[in-house]
Amino acid sequence: MTAHRTATAAAVAAAAPLLLLTWAAGPAQAHGAPTDPVSRVVACSPEGGGDNRTAACRAAIAANGAPFTAWDNLRVAGVNGRDRQVIPDGKLCSGNLPAYKGLDLARADWPSTRMTPGAAFTLSYSSTIPHTGTFKLYLSKPGYDPSKPLTWSDLPAKPFATATDPALVKGAYRIRATLPSDRTGRQMLYTIWQNTSTTDTYYSCSDVVFPAAARGTGSGGGRAATTAPVARTTASATAAGKATSPAKSPAGASPTPSRPATPSASQVSAPDHLAPAADNSSGGSGSLPLVAGAGGAAALLLTAGVALTLRRRR
Repeated sequence: MTAHRTATAAAVAAAAPLLLLTWAAGPAQAHGAPTDPVSRVVACSPEGGGDNRTAACRAAIAANGAPFTAWDNLRVAGVNGRDRQVIPDGKLCSGNLPAYKGLDLARADWPSTRMTPGAAFTLSYSSTIPHTGTFKLYLSKPGYDPSKPLTWSDLPAKPFATATDPALVKGAYRIRATLPSDRTGRQMLYTIWQNTSTTDTYYSCSDVVFPAAARGTGSGGGRAATTAPVARTTASATAAGKATSPAKSPAGASPTPSRPATPSASQVSAPDHLAPAADNSSGGSGSLPLVAGAGGAAALLLTAGVALTLRRRR
């Protein structure tokens, strides 16, 4: 009997660290970033596919000193709407966070998404935790120069679209809006997500390319500028939140985007929803593995089995 109890105790001791790790990791989930139009942090993350092997992403990772594994964790606590006072010029894409400084590189060859001026489109923002808050979408002003660091003066004073408390559907927020009609060439779609359920504000840069002249008001479409080595056509989806914009979006589902006639091997679409990479603590920057439901169930079964064994051996 003593031998059995000793063996059982040893099993409990061996299993305890595993159980603690499983339970500790359980609440750890991701936060979010735009996947369409693809944001720099997603494109250059390990989840970015061919994008993260482009010259711009290689340079960003080198400048960063580390890969963008926590693509979903680019957030700053306590900003409370004071974006232009807290985030300095030239640091808008990184949110002034050292762990993301490579995203601020000024260059005109970032992976991009081609769009059409005046078109209806749907921004897809991948996330796994539903937060309340407001999304604000800005498009850089005419004359924006991608070879210079992004500054607040490059963005209009007011967003062209906002969405408050959209629903998280199948791992993504989908925000429908209408693009300004007076943009050409390479531009920056800058997204701010100010949470109300947490103290965090998320920042993201999505490089977009407009044709030299407007080609109608369809969703996406148009030929990418020659400065876009990786250009994709933005996808459209049904809006999941309450989006508003200066120009009212047409009713009904967005039109199916047109695809380039002869896409290159590098013209890949960003995933709509990515695997979580960051912890759920406000303002944290580390990452923890997310344990799937099966893992949690296994942990509970193991705990129950150990408890039953101890009870029977007494």
